[in-house]
Amino acid sequence: MLEYFYTTPVASAIFVVTILTSLLAFSNPQVYERLILNPHEVYRKQNVYTLLTSGLIHKDWMHLFFNMLSYYFFAFNLERIIGHWQFAVLYLVSLVLSDIPTVLKHKDDFWYRTLGASGAVSAVVFSFILFDPMTKMMILPLPIPIPAILFGVLYLVYCVYAGRQQADTINHDAHFYGALNGVFITIILYPEVVPYFFGKLGLR
Repeated sequence: MLEYFYTTPVASAIFVVTILTSLLAFSNPQVYERLILNPHEVYRKQNVYTLLTSGLIHKDWMHLFFNMLSYYFFAFNLERIIGHWQFAVLYLVSLVLSDIPTVLKHKDDFWYRTLGASGAVSAVVFSFILFDPMTKMMILPLPIPIPAILFGVLYLVYCVYAGRQQADTINHDAHFYGALNGVFITIILYPEVVPYFFGKLGLR
């Protein structure tokens, strides 16, 4: 673990803080309420900090597990590829920007709450896909590995569908917008990734 903190300090710190804060919120309703995002309040410039803190807590163990598992598979490798401050910018900016559409969509819904690191984690996943779109990934229940680029397409389709259901406090819209943010921010930081990406796909 010390090696991770030495080689990927930003990804390691985010990983540990997110897990610890989520565990604290599971057992402390006051922390949970203080950190969760309420679009009605944020739109009125109240508790704006929750655009960040809502990404440090999760609905339940399963929500935390799948977000952090995805983060673990991609974040540490991505920080090694793009650099420390670049990873910090990608993660934090995506965390905020991925929630802005939700704030606008639910600005008049006083009772709506949302939470989770999904937007930022999606940004990490899709940023990595730009650098290695053909790497193989396993997703259940498919019995065979599929290319990361295909995973990305299926992931976005699912996010759009789940976001329309609005059955829980998990911000599925943030998955979608986080993915887009991850692509755009990566291209801004590394414009050369575009021809590299198409080259990996054999399209140039």
